Amino acid sequence: MHVGEMYSGFKLLEQKKLEEINSVGMLFHHEKSGARLFFLKNEDDNKVFSISFRTPPDDSRGVPHILEHSVLCGSKKFPVKEPFVELVKGSLNTFLNAMTFPDKTMYPVASVNDKDFVNLMDVYLDAVFQPNIYKYPEIMMQEGWHYELNSKEDDMTYKGVVYNEMKGAFSSPESILFRKMLESLYPDTQYGVESGGDPDVIPQLTQQQFLDFHSRYYHPSNSYIYLYGDMDIQEKLKFLDSEYLSHFTKREVNSAILTQKPFDKQREMIIEYPISSAEKEKDKTFLSMNYSIGTAVDNELYLAFDILEHLLLETPSSPLKKALIDAGIGKDVFGVFESGMLQPMFGIVVKGSNEKEKNRFEEIVEKTLENIITKGIDKKLMEASINIKEFQLREADYKGYPKGLIYGMKCMDSWLYDEEPWNHLTYESVLDKIKSQLDNKYFENLIDKYILKNKHSSMLIVKPKKELEEKKDALLKEKLKAFKNSLSDDEIEKIIQDTLKLKKRQITQDSKEDLMKIPLLSIEDIEPDAKKLQLTKKKIGEMEVLFYPVFTNGIYYINLYFNTEGVKEKLIPYISILSTVLGKISTENYYYEDLAKEINIYTGGINYSSQPFAKNGDSREFYPKFIVSSKVLVNNLGKLISILNDVINHTKFDEKKRLKEVIEETKSRIEMTIFEKGHVVVANHVSSYFSPMSKYEDMLGGLEFYKFISDLENNFENKAEEISENLKEVSKEIFNKNNLILNITCDEADYDNFESNIDGLLSGLKDNKAPKIPYEFDLEAKNEGLMTSSKIQYVAKAYNYIELGYSYSGSLQVLRSIANYEYLWNQVRVQGGAYGSFASFQRNGNMFFTSYRDPNLKHTIEVYDRAGEFFKNFSADNRQMNKYIIGTISDLDSPLSPSMKGERAVENYIRHVTYEDLQKERKEILNTKVEDIKRFSELISSAMDKNNICVLGNEQKIKENKNIFKSLVNLFE
Repeated sequence: MHVGEMYSGFKLLEQKKLEEINSVGMLFHHEKSGARLFFLKNEDDNKVFSISFRTPPDDSRGVPHILEHSVLCGSKKFPVKEPFVELVKGSLNTFLNAMTFPDKTMYPVASVNDKDFVNLMDVYLDAVFQPNIYKYPEIMMQEGWHYELNSKEDDMTYKGVVYNEMKGAFSSPESILFRKMLESLYPDTQYGVESGGDPDVIPQLTQQQFLDFHSRYYHPSNSYIYLYGDMDIQEKLKFLDSEYLSHFTKREVNSAILTQKPFDKQREMIIEYPISSAEKEKDKTFLSMNYSIGTAVDNELYLAFDILEHLLLETPSSPLKKALIDAGIGKDVFGVFESGMLQPMFGIVVKGSNEKEKNRFEEIVEKTLENIITKGIDKKLMEASINIKEFQLREADYKGYPKGLIYGMKCMDSWLYDEEPWNHLTYESVLDKIKSQLDNKYFENLIDKYILKNKHSSMLIVKPKKELEEKKDALLKEKLKAFKNSLSDDEIEKIIQDTLKLKKRQITQDSKEDLMKIPLLSIEDIEPDAKKLQLTKKKIGEMEVLFYPVFTNGIYYINLYFNTEGVKEKLIPYISILSTVLGKISTENYYYEDLAKEINIYTGGINYSSQPFAKNGDSREFYPKFIVSSKVLVNNLGKLISILNDVINHTKFDEKKRLKEVIEETKSRIEMTIFEKGHVVVANHVSSYFSPMSKYEDMLGGLEFYKFISDLENNFENKAEEISENLKEVSKEIFNKNNLILNITCDEADYDNFESNIDGLLSGLKDNKAPKIPYEFDLEAKNEGLMTSSKIQYVAKAYNYIELGYSYSGSLQVLRSIANYEYLWNQVRVQGGAYGSFASFQRNGNMFFTSYRDPNLKHTIEVYDRAGEFFKNFSADNRQMNKYIIGTISDLDSPLSPSMKGERAVENYIRHVTYEDLQKERKEILNTKVEDIKRFSELISSAMDKNNICVLGNEQKIKENKNIFKSLVNLFE
């Protein structure tokens, strides 16, 4: 292809070799429609397509977010109610979603199957350009908001998926903080409003405003089309032109991203967030100093500030983090650098503080940064942060997300603002420039210019307030009551009819004719054999080594799996504490700050975690492991071994002050995940009522561990010596040669070098006989209502089907797909208004249903209880069953990075999952029939009859339904 020539209506404007990502970038312009297109050509078979639009919101009514949901609810060519869900059910996609940002909306898909890839493109293009939103106002009602009124006597309420999703988002103090950071810095721009929607104002959005936004911005002239991977680009261009773009004529679209004028002085904002009536207000305030940092199109500043944020705030040796922690300003300190916007934002955040600390916070930040400028930054610290960033860029391992998806998102950080899309992909020269200037006070000058002398900044105080949510709820009820009373009988009747019309649409089945229009692969398109992850068993002395040979671009992935079965039951939570303190406290050879620098200079990172692995097909037995995960360039192996040896064998557990800091930070980070992953939290916790492994997991990192670490924090002074001694005991018990499985993932040619060096680590380990302690957990159905200030719920029910006499079958994974995208989707999400609901059926027999950001409680439990009846009466034709099967296989066949392949292979080995088991599972999935699904109805009904319930959510809502629970628990103090 040649620059300047036309290809199916597209003119090739520019072509560039991108050495860093082994690709060629090709920039096109569609002459008739005005669409932009960027193609990253390479040999990756995991192809990515995305169409994005610049969508700056005018207010916080959430129209970009509601539209993102709504265009995927049927279109001209694919008129079914939920084409997105139909695709999930029956596609081999490796990614399928849509995302709303403060200034853009993206619709990305990915697949390794070319036929599937074109199908996904087709459905998404028709969705964005020809959605059914103009035909059915019920779509905006369902996905956005509507007045819910079933009869004249009922109270009127608001309902809607995005409305409830954002109620959930605004339940988390961290989410409130991050949203208000932007508002405080960019009040006169699109960044000063909430593109996702503020639940207080979402109900102000009208149907006409909603449609106007689509007609204004969803035009090819305002689009950014991205293609990535190994594909016939001429064929794809022809498809885009003939099927879609040639039907549009170029037009002017005013979607300019506004720029905030710099402030002449720092702004200050005080925001309140709700806490429950039982929580203390002390030590619950967030303090945040925020700064506007140039523009995203400045690729040097973009990368340099990413490194600087890590340097200042993200490691134990980070000077600003350390100064704030040492001063006792708060219990956790972290940084934020948001670069995916025209005016990037840098934030310094203290969590677990108090409003009175504001002045001292400012003083310490300024004094510390001034001191850094005067004395200079430790060169090792700079090298460490640069190395860890460079390692990440070169490795390009995004843990399950397609590489091309992340590259596409990076492209938008310049392309959206009228610069070349490869601006942030060509990092080599920028990195070299930064490295070459380290002796010239490079980072010190950035601190001086963009932080200390930057008036375009804000101070944010986000503080707790009791009864805030209760008062808001009461006001809302009064508001809706007054509104209803102001309506005439005819107006009330119209709202009732609109509600009924929506419900009728929600429960009406799509016609077979419309369903047939959704493109579908055939079963023959699926590889019948499971992917082989072949481990090579080796021995180093008496040590078991599991080698996974694969090209890793000169990187060793080394994982140590230590058996923890010898740790006393009462000390199980200390295994988790051990995983959080290792590498963050001093050793015999390194002060903890120096240790952090050494790790980041010479390795790609060392992580410590604890996890039990369920024995295949066994409801009771499991294998608990302490995992040390590391990655390093081949030529730095010796240094990694030296560091690991020092951390594992010579950590000083009696550093009282540092132990306290790590415990406080750990508790803080758990609190952040409780709101973000509440559906996972309750699913794991409810499983701990009956499953020994889940009980163990709960003690390691669930709600029981949260209770444990809260006690350690509250009583640290009295327990400091006990904590230290327990960590020593647990460490001594775990780090033993007889406890260890060693896993190495690397190129075949690099294995011998690994084997000849690893003895430096192994020789330091103890080799005494390690006993196994049988755990006798007290298992009981606690059925807890976990009360918080949250505006929504996370609702779970669970049991173990092996205990009921059933065994694992691959068909259970097809059942999961049907439960997720047929029954639960329609009952809990579409009709119930929750953001999501999920099912799981595991090899050890544990099964659960759980919901996410759910406005309901009792209704959702009733939906779970009716699931058995649904599957008893389940019916589907061959095409529908094939769809469910294909979608299930898609989950099994997700592409894995080299490190993930090695980890998956070892996990299967530990759990005794053989290749024959995987092949049997795949065969069972591919041969699943309607009768198999119907037979599971009894399994589900029996599990639900065990009535194991756990709900995390709104205090008032839980109290209203207290008869459901055995105990009500105030989750936070």
